[in-house]
Parts: sequence; C-alpha cells; structure tokens
Amino acid sequence: MLITLIQKEIMHHILSVRFIALLLMCALLIPLTFSISYRKYTQNLTDYQESVNRSRSETKVNPPNAQDPDVEVSKLFLKPTPLSVFANGLEEVLPTYLGMTRNGIRTGSTALAQAPLAYVLGNLDFLFIVGTVFSLLALLFTFDAVAGEREAGTLRINLSNPVPRDVFLWSKLIGGYVVFVIPFLVSFLLGLLLIVWQGFPLGELKIAMPVLGLTLVSLLYIAVFFAIGVVISTYLDNSKTALIVAFTFWVFAVLIAPRGAFIVAKLVSPTRTQQTVYMEKTALRNNLAKEKQEKLNKKIFEIFGTNLAITPEVQKRLDKIRKPINEESRLKFQNQANKIDNGYQREKDRQEHIGEVLSRFVPTSSLIYSAINLTQTGKLKRDTYFQTGERYYKQLDDSYFSGISDDVMAQVVQIMDRQRNNLSESEEIPPPPTVTESALSDTVRRSAVDVFLLGFFALAFTVVAFLKFLRSDI
Repeated sequence: MLITLIQKEIMHHILSVRFIALLLMCALLIPLTFSISYRKYTQNLTDYQESVNRSRSETKVNPPNAQDPDVEVSKLFLKPTPLSVFANGLEEVLPTYLGMTRNGIRTGSTALAQAPLAYVLGNLDFLFIVGTVFSLLALLFTFDAVAGEREAGTLRINLSNPVPRDVFLWSKLIGGYVVFVIPFLVSFLLGLLLIVWQGFPLGELKIAMPVLGLTLVSLLYIAVFFAIGVVISTYLDNSKTALIVAFTFWVFAVLIAPRGAFIVAKLVSPTRTQQTVYMEKTALRNNLAKEKQEKLNKKIFEIFGTNLAITPEVQKRLDKIRKPINEESRLKFQNQANKIDNGYQREKDRQEHIGEVLSRFVPTSSLIYSAINLTQTGKLKRDTYFQTGERYYKQLDDSYFSGISDDVMAQVVQIMDRQRNNLSESEEIPPPPTVTESALSDTVRRSAVDVFLLGFFALAFTVVAFLKFLRSDI
C-alpha cells in the first residue's frame, strides 16, 4: 500500500509545473555555478602564486628598511582552497596576506576590495543554491501536501478507504522527497564531471570526502524543509494560506534570522575595530621608544658626560649599556601589546559566539556552518591562518626584530656594520611558513554539532507533522 501511494505521489509531482521549475533550476544553476566557481578558484590561485613570487623578488631587489616600525618586512599569503568551488565562506573577506611589522601584524586587502559591488549583490555558489533556492523549492513541493487535498475534498475520500493516516503522510513525504532529490543529485554529478574535466582534483581523498559530506548535509537540509512544509500543510486548511505562511517562514529562516542574529550580537557585545587596536599598539611603541631613549641618554650622560667620541672601545661600552635597556623596553612592549591583542580577541570571540548561538535556532545557519567547515572556508581556516601569522611574528620578533634598536646612534652603527660585512636585511629575515590545511577529522568534528542540529530539526518537524495529522479531524 505504501509503495502504491508513493508512486501516486511521484506521478502527481512529475506532472506538475513545479517539477519543471525544479528541473530547470537543477540543470542550469548547479553545473553553471560549479564551472564559474572553479574558474574563479583557478584565477585566485594564479593571483596567489604571482603575489608570492613578486614579494620574494621585491625583497631581494629592495630589502625592507626594518628600522621603520611600520614597514612590512615579510608577508604571509593566504592560499585559496579547491573546496571553495562549493562554498566561498570567509575566503573573500580574509586578508590576502598578513604583513609583519615591528608594530605588529598588518592585514592586507581582501578580495572584496576589488569588487565591492559584487559583494553587495551576494555570492552565487553551491551553498547559496542549496540554502536559499532549494529550500524554497522544497516548501513549494510540500505546502499543499495535506491542505490541498483537504481543500479539494480528496483527503476525506482517500482516508475513507482502509489507508492508515501515518502511511498516507509517509507517502507524501517520501514521494515528494524522491522526486525532488533525484534531479538534484543528477545535476550535482553532472556539475562534478564538468569541473573534473576542467581539472578539479576530485580524485584526492582530502577533496572527495568533504564533497561527499557536503552532499549528505545538503540532502539532510532539504529533508528539514520538506518536513517544515508538511507541518504547515497539516495545520492549515487552505492551500493559499499555507503558501503565504510557508513563504513567510522561509523569509525569516533563510534571509532574516541568520543575519539578524549577528546584528543582535553586535548590539549586545560591541568590539573595537582592528585599525583602532593597531593604532593603540603604535602609540604604545612610540611612548616606550621615547621612554627608552630618555633612559639611554641619561645613562650615557652619567657615564661619558658631554665628551663622547665614537671609538671601537666606546662603541662596545655603548652596546653594553644599550642592550639591557633595549631588552627591557622590548619585553615591556611585548607584554602590553599582548594584553591589547588578547583583550581584542576576547571581545571578538564573545560577539561571534553570541551570534552563532542565536543563529543556530534556524536550520539554514547549521547548513552554512557545516558546509564552510567541510570545505575549509570557515572559522577553522581563518583561525589557522591567523595563528600561523602570530607564530611567524613571534619567530621574527625573537630572531629579527629584537636586534633592531630605536636609538638613532645604534641604527647608524647597524647600517655601517651591514655595509662593512656586505649583508642585506633580507638575508636575516626567516621565510614565511606555509598555512597548513586542517585534518579531515577536525573538519568533521567541527561540523558534528550542526549536522546533529539538522537531524534534530528534520526529526522534530516530522514528529510534529505526524502528531497533528493523526489527531486532526478530516
């Protein structure tokens, strides 16, 4: 009996106009989006490689003047990930490089700086198609599953036969879902074949497994909206009213709630800007440099008086005087700068955590978080990128910046030593490390909570639909 009802439901959907709309969306959007996104990735990869090569050549030809605390002596570039073909995530808003200066880490421009208008219009990637387009189509497939039959009078006729109510509702869910998912999967496979033909490395395990996970999460997300549509349909008697309610819910759950949660978070927990933090550290360094110079001048005056002649012996004594003062100032700056950075990071983490928690009340946010984690374009990549930059800066601070003095006399001596020994500053600068990719286990672990929430939403809405339908008067 269940199979017969499912077949009937499948034929009902196949002969409808919405099935044609689904076919057009699947045939046009998914393969086209994959192709465009892959071309965009290859262009970003080319830009990354050219930027790295240009930075290396410029450093060799014109070594940076590290005496200036605002000069970037080295750059850590962000390499794009192939999985950004499926979800852009944070890649477009992350800085293209992290510049290392004596005042701290300076962020380079983002990809959005070159195309702000495109950002305003939004990204057209696979994540957007599933989260926005297919969620709406799923509601359109189910908003009249029960309400339409009740309005037409066929529901009473069907249930007057020996058809259990749960079997009838399962046929609505399963039949509609099968009709919806098959075109989706076929177009998804066609899109994958298209980008593999263009050179996408799907054969690699670290690429294939996240793609498989993303597919399963997308199917689960579609199931959530099928269950939501059936809930709306069981609670309302009129199909027009059900359509209005379904569309209103979609607008709130997909367009408003995920963004509104972070607006609320900004109001509840405001933070400083990154430029403000950088200026705070610049002012701190300038104040400490002035304080250090005054101590040094006072010490030199106490020992040498006004008669100071630069000789090798005097230079050695000056270096001996200067070294503990420089080290004290460096450690003082490092401690206070760390306090500024840690305070700023705590502010950002608190605001982001509040936004995440509030946004997870709707399934669209869970889809987005799990997708960007699986494709390594989310928080995991962002955190790894900035942590690598911080480790690199600490390495530079210990091995390179600590040897540079703000004392004018010491700077002249250092320049003379470099010229005498024919050394360039670039030879002393450690090369930037590679930003490592996160392990597959980490991405799965980070996605587990959101996948669980999607499963919970699907189960909860399905249970609500059955409870309402089993108890309702026909």
